[in-house]
Amino acid sequence: ARPWPRGDPSNPGCRGWSRGVRGWLAQADPGWEEMEGTRGVVSSLGQEPQPALEDGTGVQSICVSLLKVPLMFGFLYLFVCSLDVLSSAFQLAGGKVAGDIFKDNAILSNPVAGLVVGILVTVLVQSSSTSTSIIVSMVSSGLLEVRSAIPIIMGSNIGTSVTNTIVALMQAGDRSEFKRAFAGATVHDCFNWLSVLVLLPLEVVSGYLHHVTRLVVATFNIRSGKDAPDLLKIITEPFTKLIIQLDKSVITGIATGDESLRNRSLIRVWCGPAPPQVRAPWPCWGHQTIPQSSLHNVTRQKCEHLFTDTPLPDLAVGLVLLAGSLIVLCTCLILLVKLLNSLLKGQVAKAIQKVINTDLPHPLSWLTGYFAMVVGAGMTFVVQSSSVFTSAITPLIGLGVISIERAYPLTLGSNIGTTTTAILAALASPGDKLASSFQIALCHFFFNISGILLWYPLPFTRLPIRMAKALGERTAKYRWFAVLYLIVCFLLLPSLIFGISMAGWRALVGVGTPFLGLFFFVGLVNALQARSPGHLPKWLQTWDFLPAWMHSLQPLDQLITRATLCCTDRCRSPEGWEEREGPPRDKARLGLDNPACGGAGERGARRGAAPWGFICL
Repeated sequence: ARPWPRGDPSNPGCRGWSRGVRGWLAQADPGWEEMEGTRGVVSSLGQEPQPALEDGTGVQSICVSLLKVPLMFGFLYLFVCSLDVLSSAFQLAGGKVAGDIFKDNAILSNPVAGLVVGILVTVLVQSSSTSTSIIVSMVSSGLLEVRSAIPIIMGSNIGTSVTNTIVALMQAGDRSEFKRAFAGATVHDCFNWLSVLVLLPLEVVSGYLHHVTRLVVATFNIRSGKDAPDLLKIITEPFTKLIIQLDKSVITGIATGDESLRNRSLIRVWCGPAPPQVRAPWPCWGHQTIPQSSLHNVTRQKCEHLFTDTPLPDLAVGLVLLAGSLIVLCTCLILLVKLLNSLLKGQVAKAIQKVINTDLPHPLSWLTGYFAMVVGAGMTFVVQSSSVFTSAITPLIGLGVISIERAYPLTLGSNIGTTTTAILAALASPGDKLASSFQIALCHFFFNISGILLWYPLPFTRLPIRMAKALGERTAKYRWFAVLYLIVCFLLLPSLIFGISMAGWRALVGVGTPFLGLFFFVGLVNALQARSPGHLPKWLQTWDFLPAWMHSLQPLDQLITRATLCCTDRCRSPEGWEEREGPPRDKARLGLDNPACGGAGERGARRGAAPWGFICL
């Protein structure tokens, strides 16, 4: 008898096998097989051919799909505008505090304190461009030296990555999407922190960024040019200006010591050109300038936005805008994800995923990542904000359209793109401020270039990818860990380091050296446990010899769950409170991009076997 063709749906064995596979997939966490083609392939096995759609139904589905495209761009527009309003809200709530932080030059002369100030100020104003412009103004006015400003620039690079991490929290409803989205967002954080850990001590010891940028400024005959082009703002500003308009010079003035601006509101009331200075001859005093206030009501007109005549203080307006922008941001992001889920199905998803994640042909395959960096830099130059670009690709990472391995070079390119806009903005400075402002912009540029040289060219140096995937695994299991991560990494840890650094170098070295030594030791042992446990002593091959609270988040998870009175699946399971870590081989699967493979490893570790792990092979 002729054997059944392999994969023939009419084969009874094949139908049974497909039902078994679908059964395992039904038990899996939702989302693991999405965007990987697994669901479409498996569900097609053993199914009867579907009848063709009627003409009316086909036309209706096409019209609905075509309607979804402009709707998606509309939500994307509102999403970008909400990010702009969110930045304005943070500046209203904490802008003057940020200006006060910059005032103490004695604090900023400490490199570690300067780094922390850069982080905290950028988190407060939610804009690295604003914090960088404050730094440039202080350097240009002589209040801050270029070398003292370099650690602050490094800190602003870290602080700007908090936005896309907040965006990733909006996908916490689905564990698999949240896992990928959070990993894609935190790869930016990991890169910035690792770069600072290496480059800040190097800069303190050698001052290489200061010397290289000074050499570049001295070598080239740099002249003032045009301001950075407004590309995306041309589209978004007509809408955002109807909501709020800010006078950012107030923050810069407070930072540079202008006490007359302390009681002035950041909300812009008067718009239009500045009143002209009229000179008239006087018999006694010669030439005298008519006071500016005498032409105030004649030459200016009131701004047209929602808060022009508000009696509320800046803090209250900032909190109102913060709540409103977060609601709009969450709503737009949820609707965007649903629209993308409905549009990116079947062959469309496979085609897009193949185009984005496929390497160049063999002789040039090593250039794929660098080409992605160029794309990321170009897109960031267009939107003029690394936060907007990285926040826009975060939902795509969560859906699995963009892999983390591809998102990493895109993020690095975004870091480069945001420095090029700063360089163009510096070229628009007056002649007496051009050299210092251009040098600061170049410091930002060379810092990111140095970080790329450290953490990208060789595959084994791409630690940010592995660290981000580990964070994604942890947050998928304990969702509250994402909020804890934000609070610790962007508020508590910088504040703690700032306080210790104020006690002097001895206290900082005495506390920081053991902490860093423990950090590297734990990281090394974890790597050996996952890849080569035989090289470790038997007692060190697992962390079970330590108390549970020292190597597991399970006791804290139990405490938080009881405190919030939330009954989760883990609460109802009789085995729920006991954490079961997979063997080292399963932990090593974090490097795999296929979510289905990762899910098989994790689930197999819990149940003692990987029933459909052969699919990943």
